[in-house]
Amino acid sequence: MKHKATLIVMMAITLLASCNRNKTDETAKQVDTIPEMVMHIQKCSRLYTAEYTFHKIITHQDKKTIKASLFKTDMSFDIPMSERKIAIPMDATVKAYIDFSNFSEKNITKYGNKIEITLPDPRIIMTSSKINHEDIKKDVSLMRSNFSDDELLSYEKQGRDQIIKAIPQTDILERAKMNAANNIIPMIKLMGYDEKNITINFRKDFSNNINNLIDKTTIEHGK
Repeated sequence: MKHKATLIVMMAITLLASCNRNKTDETAKQVDTIPEMVMHIQKCSRLYTAEYTFHKIITHQDKKTIKASLFKTDMSFDIPMSERKIAIPMDATVKAYIDFSNFSEKNITKYGNKIEITLPDPRIIMTSSKINHEDIKKDVSLMRSNFSDDELLSYEKQGRDQIIKAIPQTDILERAKMNAANNIIPMIKLMGYDEKNITINFRKDFSNNINNLIDKTTIEHGK
């Protein structure tokens, strides 16, 4: 009986040591997954999470005028048969993305088996714009010259500017945030975290003023 009791005690000690070792190994593994997690998320680089296609008709109309002054009064007169009109169909693609190049361990907070990831602010960019030259409609009077390539480029720029101003009327920002979370959560689950313990959010002082998130200067053709 004495030997049996001693054996039981030794087995209990061995089991306790094994449990403590497993617990220590599990804790170490959880700590070690953070750098690995950062590395995998950084590999996303620029993650595009939402896309909108805009179709717009750009219109322009002008006519020649004569300016004169009579009795110190300025006057202007339209020249007959000098009117020009044009309607230009244009398609543009706008995308929302998240740039993970500066993502770091500062973006990750752990509470036991729970993990919270704060994503960088979404950004919005027009990635392409194209004029459908075959469907351009124009009416040019005999006394006027045709629209030049420079004028067409100018009208295209006006169209892009108008589309950018219309972006806040869409839900692209909310879609970008939701889709970003849907892309990141499976990656975190593969590292052993339960989905119910994963929280994806954005910084607390994140501004929903979409105009601050739009890149109004760059067009990345071919994206």
